[in-house]
Amino acid sequence: MLAAAVAAVSLPATANASVTAPGSMLRSRQPRATGPLFIGTYTSGGGPGIGLGSYDTATGRITGTGTLQGVGDPSYLAVHPDGRTLYTVNERQDGGVTAIALGADGDHTVLGTRGTGGSSPCHLSVHPGGRWLLSANYGSGDVAVHPIEASGALGERTDLVAHDQPAPGPGQNGPHAHQIVTSPDGGHVLAVDLGTDSVYTYRLDETAGTLTRVSYATLPAGAGPRHLVFHPSGRFAYLANELNNTIAVCGYDPGSGALTPGAPQPTGAGGAGSSFPSQPVITADGAFVFLANRGHNSLSRFAVEDDGAGLRLLDTVPVGGDYPRQLALSPDGSLLFAANQRSNAVSVFRVDRGSGQLVSAGDPFASPVAVCVLPL
Repeated sequence: MLAAAVAAVSLPATANASVTAPGSMLRSRQPRATGPLFIGTYTSGGGPGIGLGSYDTATGRITGTGTLQGVGDPSYLAVHPDGRTLYTVNERQDGGVTAIALGADGDHTVLGTRGTGGSSPCHLSVHPGGRWLLSANYGSGDVAVHPIEASGALGERTDLVAHDQPAPGPGQNGPHAHQIVTSPDGGHVLAVDLGTDSVYTYRLDETAGTLTRVSYATLPAGAGPRHLVFHPSGRFAYLANELNNTIAVCGYDPGSGALTPGAPQPTGAGGAGSSFPSQPVITADGAFVFLANRGHNSLSRFAVEDDGAGLRLLDTVPVGGDYPRQLALSPDGSLLFAANQRSNAVSVFRVDRGSGQLVSAGDPFASPVAVCVLPL
């Protein structure tokens, strides 16, 4: 069934790791009629590579423009702050991270791949200074650092830190690093580990590219924390727990880097072990948080209250697909994109700025094994 679906919706393939597409793929400060879009997939599961497209910034309509091939299992994507280089994990046993130069004329070039030192990397992010790439190895439960060269290419790994404490709780089979991000003030790096029910805080030595652990926060045993997103104030974060189907408001101290989780609260999408929430995102003004629920095939909408210290569930809406693995807001916050892994599609919603209400922007865009979407 999967092979047939993929064959039916495959985008035009390129002969090598470059394509030609109209217009620039770089960020613009001026209002735009369209924006570039990248879609991560599992090539080992039938995905064609990195899907390329554009989206109408007013309607949310996606138009496919090609496929970037030659990169294995590009399941999570991030862009350099200068908009010139795309980075992707290679989520395989022998894990890697790949850099891709984004050509202004639409010709994109794979700059190379570096090993992460671990297995099955599933998340990566660029440190705000633009000099370091951070990645999380799910399979081996560790996090890695790579230098970013002036060209955007990656240098040899400078650090690899294992999540060896605390010990995994009942029902967990070992550490599984699932996300690595930098705090809004740039002072600390936080790594979410599903397998140890913990979030680790590190300091990054921006000269040596090494991580030093300064604290870790623990969640209830079996919570399975997956992804967090910070409030714009930098004093709170919202943490999705995959296994017990909750979201927790966490206090954050920028001085020490300490994260303090509050009581987990329901997502409105079923009981523990049934919905597997994947990723929260927050509007730029900090007014609303959206959360994808994979088992429930829905999106939860929360109002942010008490200057960031509280979340109140407003509603859940159908995502229009099956198994939403990842969410992303457009740069202006007017559109929300959901990558639906099992229905091979990307759903798009218009976001009401006043109420946060989500309204479907039309039929989902067919994209094989869509597991990550990155609108620029």
